[in-house]
Amino acid sequence: MNAHVAAEVAAPVVPVRTRYSTAVRAAAPFVIGGAVLLVPTPEGLTANAWHFFALFLATITGIITEPIPGAAIGLLGVFVAAALGLVRPAPTQATAWALSGFSNATVWLIFAAYMFACGYSKTGLGRRIALLMIRALGNRTLGLGYAVTFADLALAPVTPSATARSSGSIYPVVRNIPELYDSHPDDASAKRVGAYLLYTALAASMVSSSMFITALAPNTMAIAMIAKATGVTIPWTLWFKGFLPVGIILTLIQPALLYAIYPPQIKDAPEAPRWASAQLREMGPMSRKEITMLLLVLGALGFWIGGASFVDPAVVAGFVILGMVIFGVVPWDEIVGHSQAWSTLIWFATLVTMAGGLAETKFLDWLAASLLPMLSGIGPDATIVGIVLTFFFLHYFFASITAHTATLFPLFLAVAVKIPVVTPVAWALLLAYPLGMIGVLTPYASGQNAVYYGSGYIKRQDFWLLGFVLGCTYMAVYLTIIVKWLEYLGV
Repeated sequence: MNAHVAAEVAAPVVPVRTRYSTAVRAAAPFVIGGAVLLVPTPEGLTANAWHFFALFLATITGIITEPIPGAAIGLLGVFVAAALGLVRPAPTQATAWALSGFSNATVWLIFAAYMFACGYSKTGLGRRIALLMIRALGNRTLGLGYAVTFADLALAPVTPSATARSSGSIYPVVRNIPELYDSHPDDASAKRVGAYLLYTALAASMVSSSMFITALAPNTMAIAMIAKATGVTIPWTLWFKGFLPVGIILTLIQPALLYAIYPPQIKDAPEAPRWASAQLREMGPMSRKEITMLLLVLGALGFWIGGASFVDPAVVAGFVILGMVIFGVVPWDEIVGHSQAWSTLIWFATLVTMAGGLAETKFLDWLAASLLPMLSGIGPDATIVGIVLTFFFLHYFFASITAHTATLFPLFLAVAVKIPVVTPVAWALLLAYPLGMIGVLTPYASGQNAVYYGSGYIKRQDFWLLGFVLGCTYMAVYLTIIVKWLEYLGV
């Protein structure tokens, strides 16, 4: 058999359905962008601004459908805009605009936090923290709910991917517990312990993702968009203080609320602490690398909280990464080879650039001017509630918090800051804080949802119902507290 024939024989057969699906996913951005281009340029907009909006929608559609990796889609959108001069006509200025996202400090903070998560995983520190929480609080099923909640909260400030934090660190530990109590997936025994415990662990990641800028990558994207729209950079400490009362209340009531509305059949869980103790004995005492990682993370948190006035958080994160390399926590080859972190950096840098293009072409100013008359005559409280709830529940139509942020956040922010019921910075925070919480709504609302949904412990109808109940609970607590609290802080 010659080489040509052998190659033909060895070539995999791509199913027709797969080829069809790929073609549809590839065509979708062109269909969406082309449909916008067919509409005449609205009055008050330049042709370049309208064409850029069409390209922006096509880019976001491509990121959602992913015919090629999302980072490549983002680069393609930026380079097409630069080549056509849609934002800045001069070639050198167009290039400077296209690359501007890569000089954004918050984009690099995302990358740094991925490296922190790598250190947690590499050293075993994340697993140790989760096991310690279970050993301390796990004698009752409700205590287990609080244990997994506090474990997620402890990891959240330095883990920008809720999917990596919850699915990669918390889930592997929690998944081992139900079967200690004869609670198995895909049968009636799932309700003994597993359904409650796994859903509580998942829901914990939603609240913690809203509590810290660095707990969810789209948070940092929103911060960059806010800076471009208002000229104000939200510091780590302001974000944390602004959400703190809401975060504390939701963190404390959520395990108990789920215990009441989605109760486990087994109330006592003496086996879990014993299992956690056995796992900790197997791990042995904290290693040098774990101690080093813990000290580096505590140092970073200290500077983020108290040193933001004299050193940028991204610079602090950079020093921590170098410390991880210098002290042998994570080898340099692993940092440069972390494809997910680099892809995420490219992805977010290009999205920040594209979102900035909407402002630079004056598209957002036009949109705000067009929508403001519709909101005239509505009271200030109703305006805030209406805008925030609309932004929140529109996530039912998204399968990615990143796509939701890139698509809707700059549009809602542009409209909101023109309404003088609160300050522009307060509006920015009012819209940014829910980005973590929106992940609770559906089985596809956030990356970690798919892992927990696929565990077999949580029924489909339960997932949808609990998501709606918790979403309404989040918004009730949030909207009751947040405006007055931000006013108290002087925001």
